[in-house]
Amino acid sequence: MARRFSAPYQSEPVSSLATWARNLAVFSVVAVLVSILIVRFGFLEVRPALATFFGALACAGLSILTGFAAFVAIWQNGSRGMSRILLAFLIDALVLAYPAYLGLQYRKLPPIHDITTDPIDPPRFEALARLRTGEGANTAVYAGLYSAEQQRLAYPDIETVELEVPAQRAFEVTLALVTKRKWLVIDERAPQPPRRIGRIEAVARTPIMGFREDVSIRITPDGEGSRVDIRSSSRYFESDLGSNAARIAKLIEDINSAVDNAKPVVKKPQAPAKPQGKTVKK
Repeated sequence: MARRFSAPYQSEPVSSLATWARNLAVFSVVAVLVSILIVRFGFLEVRPALATFFGALACAGLSILTGFAAFVAIWQNGSRGMSRILLAFLIDALVLAYPAYLGLQYRKLPPIHDITTDPIDPPRFEALARLRTGEGANTAVYAGLYSAEQQRLAYPDIETVELEVPAQRAFEVTLALVTKRKWLVIDERAPQPPRRIGRIEAVARTPIMGFREDVSIRITPDGEGSRVDIRSSSRYFESDLGSNAARIAKLIEDINSAVDNAKPVVKKPQAPAKPQGKTVKK
């Protein structure tokens, strides 16, 4: 302990463990960014890309352990490097914060990946079915009654959208919202006789990693109104961590708002023209 104060602090050597902790933290950030780019641009399959991502998390964890070891070494021999340790801890916290949140979501939410407003007759994946045949991809067939029961308990507000507008108008509003979200539309069919059922199939992406999640929307006439059913399913993994339910809930809210705000334009009646007074010639 006496050695810490036997010479000016600036003359003490920098702890090599502190340097290693900082370098591992920086490397973990680079590895996370690389894994995100790999997934988003499809350079590799999802599982190898995830191996890179988990490797980055492992580097962040190793950086934390190295930082604690460096802190103990600095406390014992008075070497420098505390700023590098604090920087490493800050970077590690940023890298691990979102995965930690996802871990809490995984423990809290049911392990399901296929959410729909109509579990009895969910909208089918037709054009999207051929995109869900790769290695490790979830099937295009609906997950079944077990998933429906888990959904009912976790997301009771996910229900069919009932609108007081014709099916064609509901289709136009829904397609406009899908386009605004920049989902990749794979197929669209407006409601036409004789069945008059409209369909939209599109691919959405998760915000950070960009995992593909498939969306099928069905618009059905219901008297003078219409019904909109939505299905959103993760292409990979058994648990979606709530992303599909959140997507459907937000789309339902926006559909209702768009229909409610589209008030019909009432033309004002034109005022009758005033009769011109007669001119009396003198």
